[in-house]
Amino acid sequence: MAVVSVSPKSREDASPQGRSVSILGSTGSIGCNTVDLLARNPDAFTVQALTGNRNVKLLAEQALRLGAKLAVVADESLYGELKDLLSGSAVEAAAGDAAVAEAAAQPSDIVVAAIVGTAGLKPTLEATRRGALVALANKETLVSAGAIMTEEVKNGGATLIPVDSEHSAIFQVFDFERAESVSKITLTASGGPFREKMLTEMQVMTPAQAVAHPNWDMGAKISIDSATMMNKGLEMIEAFHLFPVTSDEIEVLVHPQSVIHSMVSYVDGSVLAQLGTPDMRTPIAYALAWPARMAAPSETLSLADIGTLTFEAPDLVRFPALRLARESLEAGGSAPTVLNAANEIAVAAFLDGQIGFLDIAQTVERVLDDMDTVALVDIETVFAIDAEARRRTTALISKS
Repeated sequence: MAVVSVSPKSREDASPQGRSVSILGSTGSIGCNTVDLLARNPDAFTVQALTGNRNVKLLAEQALRLGAKLAVVADESLYGELKDLLSGSAVEAAAGDAAVAEAAAQPSDIVVAAIVGTAGLKPTLEATRRGALVALANKETLVSAGAIMTEEVKNGGATLIPVDSEHSAIFQVFDFERAESVSKITLTASGGPFREKMLTEMQVMTPAQAVAHPNWDMGAKISIDSATMMNKGLEMIEAFHLFPVTSDEIEVLVHPQSVIHSMVSYVDGSVLAQLGTPDMRTPIAYALAWPARMAAPSETLSLADIGTLTFEAPDLVRFPALRLARESLEAGGSAPTVLNAANEIAVAAFLDGQIGFLDIAQTVERVLDDMDTVALVDIETVFAIDAEARRRTTALISKS
């Protein structure tokens, strides 16, 4: 049974004017796009806090550019450098994982949760527990701890606005007031850089080739997930927790042009889709301004110039990550947590040249087979299972 999603709630003020924003993961791809939008609208938003992992120079530049009150670097060893870079400004410097979580607890109206991986789980929980509007770009939060996370959102009175282009598209055309009229949702996928490659070719692909996405400009980890199509599998699990649908009502369709970002099918035969050029600033702008809209510098879509939109079913033989994700979703409990943790370690190993491209999904499958599926009773259980899955994946790779 699907977890009931957090549906949009009304806001008395439909204008983004005067909203305060914190960005968790401001130095990553989503974070940089968010910074760009905020810098273009200095009178509409104030910036409470920015956090980054290790790119301390960029973090300081962003904080000074936006006039942030707080800048936090996750790597504690870089605190001195951050403090020096911010010297003479009004920006406060902090460092460490605890400080990142504290940044999420700062009193901002909107928290953009853009930290990649389960590292973003604790800070995102902090934001939801205080009832913030969370612009969620960290899909791993819902994959690893979906039911727990959605319950925290309800208890905290928070609102989740998805920032993934696919989930944002569905959010924009899903009739939450009449959810029973929805027959299915369709997540579109570009197919990544290896959509037309044979398995023998994929086996020898390098990290540089795998991160060269044909449509989107993303970070290395997400780009690899797109190449394996694990990204779409994780999005499928995320969609299950965001929207009131069953797993059988979630479909994946390969759409190489990345113009139709996703679709919602209704019982009367109507299919509503959200279209746009492949630019992450569009869904980010939608989340920042919701329920209003704000201008974004995305290129205007011209269907006449594109001419043709094509679609195809995903190939589960060449892209087994999709199968593993659906099996994990249907198994429930800790299976998605294990899937995500094993994938993060396997992707890192591929980027480091320890394993081949096809070994990513094979490694994830072996870890899933090796670990029993148990119920997720609390967030501590999630972290324990995540840590064990990472340990087993690392051990498995070290033997290969």
